[in-house]
Amino acid sequence: MVQIALEKSTNLLRISYSQRVGPDEMQRGEEEVKGLLANGQPGLRLLTDLSHLESMDLACLPYIKRVMDLLNKKGLERVVRIIPDPRKDIGLNILSLFHYRRGIQIVTCQTLAEAMQALGG
Repeated sequence: MVQIALEKSTNLLRISYSQRVGPDEMQRGEEEVKGLLANGQPGLRLLTDLSHLESMDLACLPYIKRVMDLLNKKGLERVVRIIPDPRKDIGLNILSLFHYRRGIQIVTCQTLAEAMQALGG
């Protein structure tokens, strides 16, 4: 399952992955992100939550790359990720090297509380 929300007042995009995620869900998620960011403001922040992710199909990779490229074009400034189990990291750090410009702050946390603190700082 993929859940996406944009908090316009704080310019925070939240993407949460849970259970098993497949390419159909990722395609819908990509379209949702495009719609939400159509009139986006610079200074975008991203909170990615993998707390409840069980697995993700490898066919999801192209969608992740395109969303990262879109966020980069829209002025992404900070990325905070919640990855409580390092074994469930889906390669976001490596992908960031190729799909985000230099200077974007990226923080990985284990809990939502840590993530919220990182977003505020």
